[in-house]
Amino acid sequence: MISNLKRCTRCVTPETHETIVYDEVGVCNICRGQDYKNEVIDWEAKKKELGELIETHRGKYDYDCIIPFSGGKDSTWTLYYLVKHYNIKPLVVRFDHGFYRPNLEHNVKKIQRELGVDFHHFTPNWKVVQKLMLQSFLEKGDFCWHCHTGIFSYPMWVAIRYEVPLIFWGEPSSEYTAYFSYDQKEEVDEKRFNRYVNLGINAEDMFVRLGGTVDERDLKPYSYPPLKKLRQLNYRSVCLGSYIPWDAKKQSGIIMDELGWTGDEVENVPPQYDYEKIECYMQGVRDYIKYIKRGYTRPSHLASIDIRNHRMTREEGLALIEQYEGKRPPSLDLFLDFIGLTEAEFLEIAMSHQVSPYVHDPSKIEPGRILHDFDQWERKGKMDRKEAEIQLERWKKLHSKEGSPLS
Repeated sequence: MISNLKRCTRCVTPETHETIVYDEVGVCNICRGQDYKNEVIDWEAKKKELGELIETHRGKYDYDCIIPFSGGKDSTWTLYYLVKHYNIKPLVVRFDHGFYRPNLEHNVKKIQRELGVDFHHFTPNWKVVQKLMLQSFLEKGDFCWHCHTGIFSYPMWVAIRYEVPLIFWGEPSSEYTAYFSYDQKEEVDEKRFNRYVNLGINAEDMFVRLGGTVDERDLKPYSYPPLKKLRQLNYRSVCLGSYIPWDAKKQSGIIMDELGWTGDEVENVPPQYDYEKIECYMQGVRDYIKYIKRGYTRPSHLASIDIRNHRMTREEGLALIEQYEGKRPPSLDLFLDFIGLTEAEFLEIAMSHQVSPYVHDPSKIEPGRILHDFDQWERKGKMDRKEAEIQLERWKKLHSKEGSPLS
């Protein structure tokens, strides 16, 4: 179901997209950023910089670099590219957000054995994760705070612990948003973390919001390390996509051929994008919340990428959106159990975070299709309803002076 929003005249990115601006002919700044990427950047010179950066660090530490890794397409490509093209010795750091899918785990095992690399796997306290999901959903209409902050901060703590100063990430944020642009230097540092990752809520804020119901030490994995410690390490935290042109579709094809990495179906994502967001069985819920808030979801994003890369027409992209967007994912039932809310409460909270001019109409939502591995998704770890009610009431109280939508 396609929403009635203004969209870029070149791609199909709507006006409610983060950081979007249209120029005088209606082309969005993300498309213009891709023009700069494709027409201005000297990628040969950038690749030379990459080689020099690697050689500066090679063989001087227990590991040449750290590579944060989920097992999805982008982190797998980053690991594959650096090992195969530069023969580096990385420490692969994996932050377990709690929702990895069976096929993804099979992929990870194949990659470990095919590439021959050391893995460091961290799984945070599930009880804390539940509280963080509920709180960030209440505050920002986004339950993924624990995932995004953990993925981007925990590997930095590992870098300090192992004294490995070079950290490689995947695509730059300028590939999909305008928090940074391709004509700017984008390092994955605390500035970027605060601007792009943590939703404007740091770990100290979260501790206060949770009213002391968690141990402050439990929030360390979600906090960015002190700059003093990172400077002592002489760290460099960079995106591989700042040195080589990023193309997720082409890269996915290569890791499928070379590593046996296999795709999967994702709730409300067209089947031709079987490489996209296959790692998380809550992805459908995340996209559904985005639709409630912003009136669009992943098919708009994917179609826009293909339009920019001349693999799809704008008309084909709009047809794809009409077919796949605006459906309730079956995974929502699991999510509601995990955070202890009713669906009515969920909907009211999500709608309180709507981005103008979109106005959500729940009556138009259709049910989405159940996926092949749905019965294999972990269901244990439901949140106690009384705990959820206490957290919900505390949130209402904290926001009562600001005019809480549920007060």
